[in-house]
Amino acid sequence: MSRLRKLFQASVDATKRVISGNLDDLMPPPERYIFSFNSKQELSKWHLYSDSEFGGLSSASLQITESENGVTSGIFSGNLSLDVTEGSKWNIRRGGFCGMRSKKFDGFIDLDSYDTIAMKLKGDGRCYISTIYTENWVNSPGQMEDNSWQAFVYVPKGNWFIAKD
Repeated sequence: MSRLRKLFQASVDATKRVISGNLDDLMPPPERYIFSFNSKQELSKWHLYSDSEFGGLSSASLQITESENGVTSGIFSGNLSLDVTEGSKWNIRRGGFCGMRSKKFDGFIDLDSYDTIAMKLKGDGRCYISTIYTENWVNSPGQMEDNSWQAFVYVPKGNWFIAKD
């Protein structure tokens, strides 16, 4: 089903709920989880990357762990290296990055009713970059890029932290 058709169907469904008088169905929940690291299947939604794709020696991993009280978490870890593979086909002098990003998925997530995005993180006291891509609905000829929104996220060491933007 095309995105336009899905958007149209969502509008029709909302109109039916209004006509039926069921206004509670129109209110969004106070929170909506976009990603939740609650099972090993969640790993398939993410792409890990590092400078190793260009001859660097950094690496990244993502695991799902369960705490003693049964709470699951996604653990991203990386090994940063400024070194590069000798004789690499890429002309780079140093490396030093690794990250993760969600894979593209069909459909869209309707977040019009929300004004904040939050991430619950536990970190190592360093600053990270968070990037959110949104579909660009107004493309000029020859331009098919998505919009990107970036923020620096400082994650204090050792404790859970909720970053909001």
